[in-house]
Amino acid sequence: MEQINTITEFLETTGARLRFFDMGRRVNKISREHFLKFEKNDTPYPYPLQQQAWFALLFQDKSNQQEPLIWFLRMPLDEQGKLLLAARDDFMHRLIERIGEKMQAEQGGEQLEAALQDNPYSFKPNEDRMAVFHARISKLMKSPPSKFFDHALSYFAGELGWDQWSFVGYQGIADIAARQDEPKIEALIVAAIAAMPAQPLIALCHCLENETISASITQALHNRVQLELQQTRPELNLLAATLRGSAQSRSKNLQQELIHSLLSAPLGNHIEILTAVTGRAWEQLLDGSIRLLFLERLAENSAGQEAFNLCMADLLFIPGMREPVLNTVRDPNRSEKLSAAIGALFKGVTG
Repeated sequence: MEQINTITEFLETTGARLRFFDMGRRVNKISREHFLKFEKNDTPYPYPLQQQAWFALLFQDKSNQQEPLIWFLRMPLDEQGKLLLAARDDFMHRLIERIGEKMQAEQGGEQLEAALQDNPYSFKPNEDRMAVFHARISKLMKSPPSKFFDHALSYFAGELGWDQWSFVGYQGIADIAARQDEPKIEALIVAAIAAMPAQPLIALCHCLENETISASITQALHNRVQLELQQTRPELNLLAATLRGSAQSRSKNLQQELIHSLLSAPLGNHIEILTAVTGRAWEQLLDGSIRLLFLERLAENSAGQEAFNLCMADLLFIPGMREPVLNTVRDPNRSEKLSAAIGALFKGVTG
C-alpha cells in the first residue's frame, strides 16, 4: 500500500469530498490539483501571507446529508514559498494520534470534528472574514443566504435610508457581495456605490475583494474614487477600500486606471493605499508602468523605510512577483529617492 503523506490524501480516505480555500489574502477557491502539488512540495503556495499559508479545508460526506466540516489551518513556508515538510509531517502525526490510524467512513465525521483540538496549526479567522467565507460557501452549496440578507438587500435598494447603515448586518453585506454576479443584485450594488456613506461602502468593498466583479461595478467604484479625490479632505480608508474592492475586476483597464489615479494623487504615498495594492491587487503590478509608479510612491511612503522594507519583502514572496519587481528595482532611470530606499533595504538585509 502506498504511503499517505499529504493531508488531502489522508482525509480522502474517509470518503469525504474536499474543497480548498485560501483564507489569507482573499477568500479564494484553490483547486485540488494545485493544493495537492503544494502539499507534495512541487509548487509554492499561491497566496502567501506573512510567510505562511492560511487556508480552509471543507469536507462533506458524499451523500451531502450532513453539515460540512471545516478546518482552518496555517502552515509555515520556506524562502521559496513552499511548504515546510517538517510542519506538514508534524501536523499529520498529531492528526493520526488524535483520531487513530483506522478511520471508518461512518465514524469519520465525529472523529474529524475533534481532531484539531489543541492543534497549533489551526486558527480562527476574524468575524469579517468568516462572514465572507460563509457567504461564499452558502452560494457554492446552493444554500439560502443568511437571515441578514433581506434587510441588507432593502438597504442597498435605498428603501431604508442611507443613514441607517449601522443596522445592516455584516453577514448580509457579505451575502450580497457573494451574489454580485446576479443581474438584479449587480444593479443594486452599482446604484448604491454612488449613494451610500463611507462606512457601509468600505464594508462592501472588503467583501467584494474576494469576488470577480463586473466592469459595471468597477466603473461605479472608479467614479466614486474620482468624486472622493475632488474633496478637500478625501477619506483615506474609503479610497483604500475601493482599491481593494476592485482587485479582481474583469476590466483590467478600469482597475489599472483606478490604481493609477490613486497612486498619482497627493495621498498616493499613504501606507493604507500602498498596502491595499500589495495585499489585494498585487497582480496589477505585473504592468511595468504601474509597478514603477507604485515603487516610487512606496519609496516616499507615509510610514518610512521600515514600511518600504516590509512591503518589498511581502511582494518578493508572492509567486511570479520577484523577477518583475527586481527588474524595476534595477532600472537605471529610477529616482534618487527610490535608489536610496532600495539601498537602505539591502543594507539592512546584509548588515
